[in-house]
Amino acid sequence: MGIRAANFRELRFDKLSRSFGSMQALKDVDLTIEKGEFVALLGPSGCGKSTTLNILAGLTPATSGGIWLDLTRIDTLRPEQRGFGMVFQNYALFPHMSVRANIGFGLKMRGAAKAEIARKVDEAIAMVRLQGQEDKLPGQLSGGQQQRVAIARAIVVEPPLVLMDEPLSNLDAKLRIEMRAEIRRIHNSLGATTIYVTHDQEEALSLADRIVVMREGAVRQIGAPDELYARPAHMDVAEFMGFRNRLAGKLTALEGERTSVRIGGADLGGVARAPMAVGDPIVVAARPEDMTVDAEAAVSIPVTVTSCEFHGHAFLCGGIGSGGAEVWFRSRRRLALGAEARLGVDAGKALVFPTREP
Repeated sequence: MGIRAANFRELRFDKLSRSFGSMQALKDVDLTIEKGEFVALLGPSGCGKSTTLNILAGLTPATSGGIWLDLTRIDTLRPEQRGFGMVFQNYALFPHMSVRANIGFGLKMRGAAKAEIARKVDEAIAMVRLQGQEDKLPGQLSGGQQQRVAIARAIVVEPPLVLMDEPLSNLDAKLRIEMRAEIRRIHNSLGATTIYVTHDQEEALSLADRIVVMREGAVRQIGAPDELYARPAHMDVAEFMGFRNRLAGKLTALEGERTSVRIGGADLGGVARAPMAVGDPIVVAARPEDMTVDAEAAVSIPVTVTSCEFHGHAFLCGGIGSGGAEVWFRSRRRLALGAEARLGVDAGKALVFPTREP
């Protein structure tokens, strides 16, 4: 039969808020997650993503609002009554227990029969590919293997939700990439609904069906990875999705989403991402890979090169533009420090935001 996630239709957050004294850590979060989704909560430290997960898990109470699993309100239930599986950043394994005992601990606490525990633990071990490691202690395993034990322990109870709080942050770069693929494979095999907290936009983009970008306790944007990557709705979301360059200027023309902006002495095209009017001060956001050295471009931005690092297929360079703005761009060749470069920008990938946003 195999391990399968418990059935439900949707999880709903309704005006969920949390205050710590005078500090509001979470502000009226509204979010609906359907069964089978992989949803990433993404944002910098202190944005409220872990607070959201901890309230959902029952580790932290909400100040106001509520959480519903279908028609059942669950934020008033004790953690063990919710039946969720959770994977922590530090694994939280029992060091004196074998792999098998760690994985079966939740089932044992629920009073499952020994035969059922043995069967489900075997299935979970097979799902996370830890055959042959059953009798080892956590200290005898690699970091990646310990993470697999933590995942197996979370899924063996066949929870409706699997909650993951920065589960890969303690692994090296190679293991993180490997475990990303494993987490998504396990999610698909289990038919699970996964809520995954991370500050790493690459993790969120590669894993999630939808990404919830948070800032200062509020939801800033919700969307599919490709939508958020290409069309962030706010400047802070754009920065988090890899738009490192912020070029200040003035809006000189606007037709639908198509814009013309003046930056220094250059007139550039761009895409408007918020309401604004001709004459408004604006900020153009662009990724380094969309700003390339192009002396022949009809419109280009002059910069003085301050750094140039080899990144395998190209050089990542930094420069100082008009008004002292720092600019990052790609180059096919190494540029001398102090040299002048002229940068072309793809108008379809230059996003224009008002200087002041809500």
